[in-house]
Amino acid sequence: MVWEFSDDRPIYTQIIEHIQRGIVSGVYPPGSGIPSVRVLALEAEVNPNTMQRALAELESMGLLNTQRASGRTVTKDGSMVDKLKKELANAHISNYFTGMNTIGIEKEDAVNMLSKAAGEVK
Repeated sequence: MVWEFSDDRPIYTQIIEHIQRGIVSGVYPPGSGIPSVRVLALEAEVNPNTMQRALAELESMGLLNTQRASGRTVTKDGSMVDKLKKELANAHISNYFTGMNTIGIEKEDAVNMLSKAAGEVK
């Protein structure tokens, strides 16, 4: 996964979102280990303290666990991962409708356009 950051939000929150996407997409499957803080910081080209802050937040959310000898692992709680996936999907849906509204497209028309586009995706 490519690390891309924007200037509109704190880097650590974008790191959290990036790793969350990795968890729900299977890049980091439940129960698997994730790279160390230093490795991830080098990959993302960020300060290790920033990466540590993001990983600590993911731990507080229950998505990551720390084992003394084996480092951090992704939660084995599949229901937590499924819940996160639904939350991320709902955020995308909300952003879609908000964006459509800002360009003057009503909700019903946006639904129809989305339905048509979904039918075109193979």
